[in-house]
Amino acid sequence: MTPSLILTERSSPIGPLGLAFDTEGRLRGVSFGPGLDRAMARTYPGAARQAGAAPEATAQALDAYFDGEIAALSRIAWSLDGAAGAEGFNGRVWRELARVPGGTTLSYGEMARRAGEAGAAQAAGVALNRNPLALVLPCHRVIGADGGLVGFGGGLERKTWLLRHEGALLI
Repeated sequence: MTPSLILTERSSPIGPLGLAFDTEGRLRGVSFGPGLDRAMARTYPGAARQAGAAPEATAQALDAYFDGEIAALSRIAWSLDGAAGAEGFNGRVWRELARVPGGTTLSYGEMARRAGEAGAAQAAGVALNRNPLALVLPCHRVIGADGGLVGFGGGLERKTWLLRHEGALLI
């Protein structure tokens, strides 16, 4: 079933966040800066989209996260039901992201292993690049095998800021 989406924008310390919610208030999409409408058309083809406000519980959780309560992201209700790519390997990668605690990192290879495809680090990278719930499904916590901060749709400056904010990056 294709959800009807409510789109909004919210300011944050890492720049504007585009947020999409379904009518039950579950987060369905996150973008950094412009492009949310285009991303949601790709992720939820045929979904009706309209402007609206973020649910108060999500707004409070985001504020708490940016104020230093790293675990607050886990209080945000989200859904991947009906999202393009949510089945199979991509969906397994996205769901595994929800299990990565704040303040920790793991490699693309480890993410692939956790998603059931050991040796598919590159495919995990592709799945992470398509993550419709960046930040809340924290793809910024996935790093290169050598500890390098590679690949993040929001840009490496945002990835660096987020990992420092979470205490996972001390440089």
